[in-house]
Amino acid sequence: MRETPAHTLSTFELVAMVAALSALNALAIDIMLPALPDIGRSFGLANDNDRQLVIVVYVALFGVSQLAYGPLSDSFGRRGILIWSLAIFIAGSVLCVIAPNYELFLAARALQGVGAAATRVVSIAVVRDLTEGRRMAQVMSMAMTVFMIVPIVAPALGQAVLFFAPWRWIFGALLIYSLIILAWALLRLPETLKPEHRRPLQPAMIARGYLEVVKQRQTMGYMAASTFLTACLFGYITSSEQLYVDVYELGAAFPIAFAAIAIAVSAGTFVNSRIVMRYGMRRISHAMMLWLAAFAGLHALIALLFAPPLWLFLSLLALTLCVFGLISSNFNTLAMTPVAHVAGSASALFGAVTGTGGAILGALIGRGFDGTVAPFLIGLFLASLGVITSAFWTERGRLFRETDR
Repeated sequence: MRETPAHTLSTFELVAMVAALSALNALAIDIMLPALPDIGRSFGLANDNDRQLVIVVYVALFGVSQLAYGPLSDSFGRRGILIWSLAIFIAGSVLCVIAPNYELFLAARALQGVGAAATRVVSIAVVRDLTEGRRMAQVMSMAMTVFMIVPIVAPALGQAVLFFAPWRWIFGALLIYSLIILAWALLRLPETLKPEHRRPLQPAMIARGYLEVVKQRQTMGYMAASTFLTACLFGYITSSEQLYVDVYELGAAFPIAFAAIAIAVSAGTFVNSRIVMRYGMRRISHAMMLWLAAFAGLHALIALLFAPPLWLFLSLLALTLCVFGLISSNFNTLAMTPVAHVAGSASALFGAVTGTGGAILGALIGRGFDGTVAPFLIGLFLASLGVITSAFWTERGRLFRETDR
C-alpha cells in the first residue's frame, strides 16, 4: 500500500478522526431505528421481532470480521486496511439501497458490518500506537464524547429523512458519509504502525499473536466484562423502537426519547475524559459497574411490581446507562494495556468477542420483548451482573486497585 506523506496527527485531529470512524458504526445502527417498521412492511415481515435482524446481522458481522482485520493491520499497516474496508462498506450501502428482497437486504447489512469492522480495529490500534495508559483512556474518552453526539441525533436524522423520502434514502445518507470519511483517510491519515512492530501474515504468526493476547488475564477478563457491558447497550438499541413506539406509543417522537438516553451516556463519557487522569481507570470503572447493577436491579424490580410511566422509565434508564461511558473506555484501555506489541490483533479479538458476544446477548434481550418493559430490564440487570463477575475474576477479587499510569 502507498504510504501517506510523513506527518503526524495532532491530538485534535486524532480525536476527531477516531470519533468520525466510530460515528460511522453508530450511524449504521441508530439512523435506521425509526425506519424499522417501514422496512418490515416493505419486505412483508410477519413477525415484528424479525425486523431486529436489521441490527443484529450488522452487529454480528461487525464483531466477527474484526478477527481478520487485526492480523492484516499488524502486517500491512493501519491506513491501507482502513481504506479497503471503507470501500467494502460503501459497496454494502449501495446494495442496501437497491436490494429487492429481505434476504439480499440482510446480506447487504452483513457486508456493511464487514466493512465497518476495520474502523474499530484501526482506530483503537492507531490510538494505541500513539498513546498509552491513562493518556490513551483520556483520548478514547474525548473521542467517545464527540462520537456520542451521533446516537443523540441519528434517529432524529433518520426520522427527518422519512418525513421527505422513502426509507432507502437513509442508506443513501450512509453512503455519502462513508465517502467523506474515505476521502479524509486518503488525504490525512498517516501510517502509525512502526516498522519494527509489523508481523508477517503467516498462520503461525497470526495464531501466536492471538495466543499472546489470550494468555493475558487482564485482557481476557476485561474483554468478558466489556462483552456483558456491550450486551446492555445492544439490548437497549435493539429493543428501543418497540419500547418507545409499541409500549409508550411515542410514534414519531421516538427519537426524542432515544436522544435523552444518548445524552445521559454522552455525559458520562465526557465526565470520564475529565477525571480519568486523576482517579485512574480501575477506580472509576469498578465504582460505576456497581452503580450500573444497582440501578438496573431497582428498575427491574419496579417493572415487575407495576408498569412504570414514561417519565419514570426514562429517568431510571438514564441513571442506569449514564455510566456506560465511564466504564467502556476504561475497560477497553485496561484490556489493551498489556498487549501493545500486538495491538492490531488484540483490538481485533477484543472487538470480535465484545461485538459478536454483545450482539448475541443483546439479541436475546431484545427477543424477550412481550409487550412490556420487564423482560428488557431483567436482561439488563443480568448483563450488569456479568460485568461485575468478570471484573471480579480479572482482579482476583481485589477491585479499585490502581496500578496502570
